[in-house]
Amino acid sequence: MRTSGVIAVDAMGGDHAPAEIVAGACRAYAEGIPVVLVGREAELHPLLPRRNAPPVQHAPDVVGMGDAAVSSVRRSESSSLRVAMRMVADHRADAVVSCGNTGAVLVAAVFDLGVIEGVERPAIGTVLPRADGGRLFLLDAGANVDCRPEQLVTFGVLGSAWAEANGVRSPRVGLLANGEEDGKGNTQVRATLPLLRESGLVVVGNVEPSAAMEGACDVLVTDGFVGNVLLKAAEGAVTTVVQLLKQEIRRYPTGILGAWLLRGAFRRFRERVAWDAHGGAVLLGTRGLVVVGHGRANANAVHQAVRLAHRTLSADLVHGLVRRFEGDARDDAPADAG
Repeated sequence: MRTSGVIAVDAMGGDHAPAEIVAGACRAYAEGIPVVLVGREAELHPLLPRRNAPPVQHAPDVVGMGDAAVSSVRRSESSSLRVAMRMVADHRADAVVSCGNTGAVLVAAVFDLGVIEGVERPAIGTVLPRADGGRLFLLDAGANVDCRPEQLVTFGVLGSAWAEANGVRSPRVGLLANGEEDGKGNTQVRATLPLLRESGLVVVGNVEPSAAMEGACDVLVTDGFVGNVLLKAAEGAVTTVVQLLKQEIRRYPTGILGAWLLRGAFRRFRERVAWDAHGGAVLLGTRGLVVVGHGRANANAVHQAVRLAHRTLSADLVHGLVRRFEGDARDDAPADAG
């Protein structure tokens, strides 16, 4: 059975599941995005609107946020996460959105969807706003803590194709380092840079975090440990800046008046930098589309994660990656998912 843009949402994954997951998915469904909620029917049905509710696929088990990734996925074939993945593998859905245990999402995707030939390890890719108005495509944002140089080169290829699917022509690839000179970085970085330059990508060399945020590159490559720390540091910096700004505004009546006059600018600022305004990250390298949402996702974040999956399906990202690594897409592969 072939589908057309159906997104299977793991309704039981996340700190605030299932209520916030259902609420966010229902918003997307009301906009016309085909959504199927996957989880315990008895818990999901009371949360659905009386009219125009998305369908539910029953899954009796749940992979917990604190469960060990590999063992929990292996023993929980009837969990909402595994059922959602198999819906894509069986062509009953085209993408999965999960805000659950990130490690378990990664393992389940590899188990049930498989990995594109030529990709040793999938990577998590996320998008950060740049100061010049562009977008920074960062990977790996947390899937692989330890990486060999050859794996980082693969991340560069994945990231370049991902940026191209998002309309970036000839994406510039940078390697995250503590300086732009070739000799900077640890052993891993120094060994990776020459390989990147031989990859055929548009490589700008080593890039510092501040330079990347200012527009020095379009794709920023690093391992999952450093990438995840960078992402969380950026989230923390935004939260700190917003809190400090609120404190200063509340000090004087003129500050409150000024904030009211600038409320439109503040709203647009939040839409660009807030974690829940972007929804999630894309798992790159599996033979099916998976969007990994934030574990503490609220309804707004889930809504945006589903919209991200919908846009990524429209960009035909997975087929593009299959063609990039395997020469051409296979008609019988879950890569039909996007």
